[in-house]
Amino acid sequence: MSANLSYLNELKQNGDFLTLSRNNEWHLDASTFTLDNGTAVTVHDTGVIEFQPKGITTKDVVLSSAIHGNETAPIEICDELIKRIISGDLQLAQRALFIFGNPQSINIGKRFIDENLNRLFNGHHTVEGVPMNNERVRAAKLEQYVSDFYYRGSQVSQRCHYDLHTAIRGSKNDKFAVYPFLHGKPWKKAQLQFLLSCGVNTVLMMKSSATTFSYYSSFVHGADSFTVELGQVKPFGENDMSRFEKTKQTLTALISQKEVIYKEFDASDFELFSVHRSINRTEHVFSFPFSDDAENFTGFAKGELLATDGQTCYYAEVDGEAIIFPNADVALGQRALLTVIPLKNTDNII
Repeated sequence: MSANLSYLNELKQNGDFLTLSRNNEWHLDASTFTLDNGTAVTVHDTGVIEFQPKGITTKDVVLSSAIHGNETAPIEICDELIKRIISGDLQLAQRALFIFGNPQSINIGKRFIDENLNRLFNGHHTVEGVPMNNERVRAAKLEQYVSDFYYRGSQVSQRCHYDLHTAIRGSKNDKFAVYPFLHGKPWKKAQLQFLLSCGVNTVLMMKSSATTFSYYSSFVHGADSFTVELGQVKPFGENDMSRFEKTKQTLTALISQKEVIYKEFDASDFELFSVHRSINRTEHVFSFPFSDDAENFTGFAKGELLATDGQTCYYAEVDGEAIIFPNADVALGQRALLTVIPLKNTDNII
């Protein structure tokens, strides 16, 4: 058996693509096989596996996890779905591409190895004067795998990408999603209904371009794309998977049904926020006045200190300005904090 095919028999038997990827941290030879139900399976690389069911499909679905290797709950969700597909327990009705973004960071239980992978998309993996590393090479490859997947799909298929994460901190709103900046295009009720079915009723509307995986798919490929935060980071074996049952059921329906009917849209079901501002770390001396266990969506009164960046102090500009993703340890020049305020104008939702 050739090197390309040496792992296929075991993968067919146990469906354990996660372990296969973890054992081949940065590369795996591509191979293909067909399930008994006719679904074509293509292993593109370590952590990248595609399923093409027989017959006509209407959606091209990308489900990514482990863009940060210590965010284990989404990894476990995708691992379970992949195993069910390969075993034949889950029959697909839609094309699906699963991505475990950073297998080496999974193995060491860290967010990343050299550089935050979710700051390297939309072309930011190649910057003049910045040396390449494994994560930069990986970001470029992941962009290409997503591009190839969408381009091989039907031109009339709905493209969607749900990049699944868990947050460093706890949150007053346990699960939430980030809607990438759409450059004037409207937000979609249907996508908010999908998120609500996943157990996610809090959504942040971004107002500028980003280097994230979800923004890449949205901006470059016109996909309905979100960063979805499913609670707080925990090690493998410590996740209460019952908390993700709605998410698993909804993702299962998304890829296994021709059409899914969601609860009728009702704005009162949601907490919608718009980004007020982004605060970057520009100095080595950077700090927050709040404790490490301060939760996402903690609000501050106007005039309260939010962050200190060298000699520059940032204060809340409006009452109720709330913190999201505070991280004082980011690299210089990167975002250390988002602040959000409730979204008042919902006219852009169709």
